[in-house]
Parts: sequence; C-alpha cells; structure tokens
Amino acid sequence: MRVIEIGGKFGIDSLKVVERPEPVPGPGQIVLKVQAVSLNYRDLLVVNGVNRWRPASARIPVSDAVGIVEATGSGISRVKQGDRVAPIFYPKWLEGEVSPEKLVFPLAGAVADGLLAEYVVVEETSAVLVPPHLSAEEAATLPCAGVTAWNAVVFASRFGPGDTVVVLGTGGVSLFAMQFAKMLGARVIVTSSSDQKLARAAQLGASAGINYASTDWPQAVLEITEGVGADHVVDTVGDLEKAVSAVRVGGSVAFVGLLTGMDSKVDLVALMGKSARIQAIDVGSREMFRNMNRAIAFHAIRPIVDRIFDFSEAAQAFQYLAGAKHFGKICIRIES
Repeated sequence: MRVIEIGGKFGIDSLKVVERPEPVPGPGQIVLKVQAVSLNYRDLLVVNGVNRWRPASARIPVSDAVGIVEATGSGISRVKQGDRVAPIFYPKWLEGEVSPEKLVFPLAGAVADGLLAEYVVVEETSAVLVPPHLSAEEAATLPCAGVTAWNAVVFASRFGPGDTVVVLGTGGVSLFAMQFAKMLGARVIVTSSSDQKLARAAQLGASAGINYASTDWPQAVLEITEGVGADHVVDTVGDLEKAVSAVRVGGSVAFVGLLTGMDSKVDLVALMGKSARIQAIDVGSREMFRNMNRAIAFHAIRPIVDRIFDFSEAAQAFQYLAGAKHFGKICIRIES
C-alpha cells in the first residue's frame, strides 16, 4: 500500500510516497481503508521537524482521517466491517478529565504514525462513528479541529444564549467554534485580516467581523459590546494579552493555537483585574467526539472545507496550508 512519509530530512519538499505492507489487525484492532484526511497546523510542525513535534525516525504524518472498516481482529464489538469511522487524536483519552496517562501516543507526531496512507490499523476503542450526512472530506475534519472547537466552546466556556463569543481567524477550529457558538445561541464576532473572509463568515452566521490588520480588535470588541467585553474568547493564535483585553470581567479565554509563536506576553495586572479564566485546550476525549457528533447530526451542521487535493498532491496541500490563505479546512482525498 502507498503511504506518505517524512523523516531524515524535513520540510514539505521532503515528503515522499513509499510502499509499506498492508496492516493486519490484532486482537481489539481494526483496519481502515482511508477515504480522506484533513490537515492541521500541527501537521505542518511535524513535517517541518519543529521542536517537540520532530519525529526521530520516518513518520507517516497527519492525525485526522475518516475511513471504512475493512477488517477486524478478535474481540471487536463496537464497530463492524463497512462502518465509517474516524480515529481519535489521543487513543487513550476515552472519557473524563484529562490526565497524563490519557495524553500518551498522540497520532502523527514524534511518537506514533499518522493516517496519510491507504490503510491504517487502529484500536477499536479509539474509533468513532461519524455523522452519516457528511461527505468523507467533511467527516475527516472532525477529530482535531472539530473536537478542539467543541472542547473550547462547550467545556471551557462561561457563556449562555445571547452572550458574546469572539473567534480569532477563519481556519478550521475557528469556523467550527463559530458554528458551535451559534448553535448555543451566542452572538459571534469573527476576526480576520481579509474583508472577503469576514464577508464569508457573515454569510455563515457571524454577527460581526473585525479586520485585525486595520483595526485594534480588542477595542473594536469593547465598542461592539458597549464597553463590557466578550463573554468568551477562542484564541486560536496565541495572542493572550489581546484576548484578555477583549474579555469581560469574569469572562473566559480558551487558548487553542500557536500561530504567532511558542510564547506569549500576558499583562498579569490586567488578567487579575478581569478575574478571567484562561484554559488551555488540547483536542479532547472520545466522549467529547461522540457528543459533538450527536449535535452535528441533530443540527445538520456541515464543516467548512476550503479545498480538496488528491493523494498525489499532498505536498501541494501542505504548501497551501503554509500559505494560510484557506477558509476552513484543507483535505486530501485518498480513495478515488
């Protein structure tokens, strides 16, 4: 079978197609025929060999995929051949609060292979049935971007219907967060450096848009909220100082992303003055994934897919991701 690997040399130009034996399921395992994968910023860090995401040996990248159960090992009871499922990002985080033992062996990083392959083997316990109304590419966006946004909006928030949620950017996590916050009845403010993207976000239900390239976005949030500030900020870029400036007294910030770098300045006096809560979000559990899927199915929510590449165009897909021009998710179709 064909897989795409990175290793030895790093960078998008070092991605290569290689042949590996088709996987055979052991007890409690299933083999998936992969239909599609979606890309996350973390996948770019792995491919570029950055910091703790740098693999020590050849690695199959990409953590998010959907596939059809092709074969099963012994002791399988939760899924069957022909089911369409997505593997969870943290195979050991099935439910409950996060703990060290639940965060081991994340897919497609320094310690475990990912899913950019024609077939993969996963533990049955780490597979989740996906909503039937979604296309393969839409379903492939759920494991990281979808679950991260669900965690950030549902579990790390303090807002209710009619409250204000600020979402930074228009990438996959941000647009999921916008959709989930709207589902819960919030007024959603979206930021972007592109007026065209802000117009598209408005068409999808954003109540207001702020161009952060031409406007001081925390000040604009205060103006929109009549000086009160946002009830909840979903920070996908890592600009915590501005997020704290924009949040109301007693509000909350979900820290999700690292797009601006590996550290961030925080005005501790301002943070104390806001009595705000900052919670770091690192994807979520299988339980969150299943709850999210029920909401997606009930509300007929469709993930926003910007562009779909073929398997042979994987490098182009990563280049497109690195260019940061996308609106929503970037996917690669494995099965023609």
